[in-house]
Amino acid sequence: QAQLVESGGGLVQAGGSLRLSCQASGRSFSSDAMAWFRQAPGKEREFVAAINWSGSRTNYAASVEGRFTISRDSAKNTVYLRMNSLKPEDTAVYYCAADDRDYTGGNRFLYDYWGQGTQVTVSS
Repeated sequence: QAQLVESGGGLVQAGGSLRLSCQASGRSFSSDAMAWFRQAPGKEREFVAAINWSGSRTNYAASVEGRFTISRDSAKNTVYLRMNSLKPEDTAVYYCAADDRDYTGGNRFLYDYWGQGTQVTVSS
Protein backbone atom coordinates (compact mmCIF):
# COMPACT_ATOMS: atom_id res chain seq x y z
CA GLN A 1 0.00 0.00 0.00
CA ALA A 2 1.43 3.35 -1.06
CA GLN A 3 2.18 5.58 1.89
CA LEU A 4 3.69 9.01 2.55
CA VAL A 5 5.07 9.80 6.00
CA GLU A 6 6.16 13.31 6.98
CA SER A 7 8.67 14.17 9.67
CA GLY A 8 10.78 17.08 10.86
CA GLY A 9 8.11 19.39 12.17
CA GLY A 10 8.38 21.14 15.51
CA LEU A 11 8.48 24.42 17.37
CA VAL A 12 10.87 27.11 16.16
CA GLN A 13 11.30 30.82 16.77
CA ALA A 14 10.60 33.37 14.08
CA GLY A 15 13.59 33.68 11.78
CA GLY A 16 14.61 30.09 12.35
CA SER A 17 14.79 27.11 10.02
CA LEU A 18 13.39 23.62 9.71
CA ARG A 19 13.71 20.82 7.21
CA LEU A 20 10.74 18.60 6.59
CA SER A 21 11.07 15.14 5.08
CA CYS A 22 8.50 12.96 3.35
CA GLN A 23 9.33 9.28 3.07
CA ALA A 24 7.38 7.39 0.44
CA SER A 25 6.86 3.65 0.61
CA GLY A 26 4.74 0.92 -0.88
CA ARG A 27 5.78 1.70 -4.43
CA SER A 28 8.29 3.83 -6.28
CA PHE A 29 7.39 7.51 -6.50
CA SER A 30 10.32 8.31 -8.78
CA SER A 31 7.98 9.13 -11.69
CA ASP A 32 5.61 11.21 -9.58
CA ALA A 33 5.54 14.90 -8.93
CA MET A 34 5.77 15.59 -5.21
CA ALA A 35 4.39 18.55 -3.34
CA TRP A 36 3.94 20.18 0.03
CA PHE A 37 0.72 21.75 1.24
CA ARG A 38 -0.15 23.28 4.58
CA GLN A 39 -3.26 23.91 6.60
CA ALA A 40 -3.59 26.38 9.43
CA PRO A 41 -6.47 26.16 11.95
CA GLY A 42 -9.71 27.38 10.43
CA LYS A 43 -8.21 27.75 6.97
CA GLU A 44 -8.25 25.70 3.81
CA ARG A 45 -5.32 23.55 2.82
CA GLU A 46 -3.00 25.62 0.64
CA PHE A 47 -0.24 24.89 -1.81
CA VAL A 48 3.34 25.49 -0.69
CA ALA A 49 5.70 23.94 -3.24
CA ALA A 50 6.00 21.17 -5.81
CA ILE A 51 8.75 19.40 -7.73
CA ASN A 52 8.49 17.32 -10.88
CA TRP A 53 9.66 13.74 -11.23
CA SER A 54 13.22 14.60 -12.29
CA GLY A 55 13.73 17.58 -10.02
CA SER A 56 14.22 19.86 -13.01
CA ARG A 57 11.10 21.90 -12.37
CA THR A 58 9.82 23.45 -9.17
CA ASN A 59 6.86 25.62 -8.30
CA TYR A 60 6.35 27.75 -5.19
CA ALA A 61 3.58 29.74 -3.62
CA ALA A 62 4.34 33.44 -3.63
CA SER A 63 4.22 33.52 0.17
CA VAL A 64 7.21 31.16 0.50
CA GLU A 65 9.27 31.85 -2.62
CA GLY A 66 12.83 32.75 -1.71
CA ARG A 67 12.48 31.27 1.79
CA PHE A 68 11.54 27.64 1.15
CA THR A 69 13.27 25.08 -1.07
CA ILE A 70 11.81 21.79 -2.22
CA SER A 71 14.10 18.97 -3.28
CA ARG A 72 13.99 15.22 -3.74
CA ASP A 73 16.18 12.16 -3.53
CA SER A 74 14.53 9.59 -5.76
CA ALA A 75 16.95 6.87 -4.71
CA LYS A 76 15.64 7.28 -1.18
CA ASN A 77 12.03 7.87 -2.28
CA THR A 78 12.14 11.04 -0.19
CA VAL A 79 11.18 14.66 -0.75
CA TYR A 80 12.34 17.53 1.43
CA LEU A 81 11.20 21.04 2.26
CA ARG A 82 13.85 23.34 3.61
CA MET A 83 12.20 26.29 5.36
CA ASN A 84 14.26 29.36 6.22
CA SER A 85 13.34 32.73 7.71
CA LEU A 86 10.22 31.24 9.23
CA LYS A 87 7.38 33.53 10.23
CA PRO A 88 4.51 33.00 12.68
CA GLU A 89 2.14 32.88 9.70
CA ASP A 90 3.95 29.75 8.50
CA THR A 91 2.44 27.89 11.45
CA ALA A 92 0.37 25.00 10.11
CA VAL A 93 0.20 21.28 9.61
CA TYR A 94 2.36 20.48 6.59
CA TYR A 95 1.29 17.69 4.27
CA CYS A 96 3.22 15.81 1.61
CA ALA A 97 1.39 14.85 -1.59
CA ALA A 98 2.15 12.98 -4.81
CA ASP A 99 0.72 12.95 -8.31
CA ASP A 100 1.47 10.17 -10.78
CA ARG A 101 0.85 12.44 -13.79
CA ASP A 102 3.76 14.71 -12.84
CA TYR A 103 1.45 17.63 -12.04
CA THR A 104 3.22 20.44 -10.15
CA GLY A 105 0.38 22.93 -9.83
CA GLY A 106 -1.40 24.16 -6.76
CA ASN A 107 -4.75 22.37 -7.09
CA ARG A 108 -4.87 20.00 -4.14
CA PHE A 109 -7.71 17.98 -5.68
CA LEU A 110 -5.37 16.76 -8.42
CA TYR A 111 -2.96 15.02 -6.07
CA ASP A 112 -3.52 11.31 -5.58
CA TYR A 113 -1.61 10.47 -2.42
CA TRP A 114 -1.36 12.26 0.90
CA GLY A 115 0.53 11.89 4.13
CA GLN A 116 -0.88 12.45 7.61
CA GLY A 117 0.93 15.72 8.18
CA THR A 118 3.52 17.17 10.54
CA GLN A 119 2.96 20.20 12.78
CA VAL A 120 5.13 23.29 12.34
CA THR A 121 4.76 26.03 14.92
CA VAL A 122 6.63 29.32 14.63
CA SER A 123 6.69 31.50 17.73
CA SER A 124 7.09 35.26 17.58
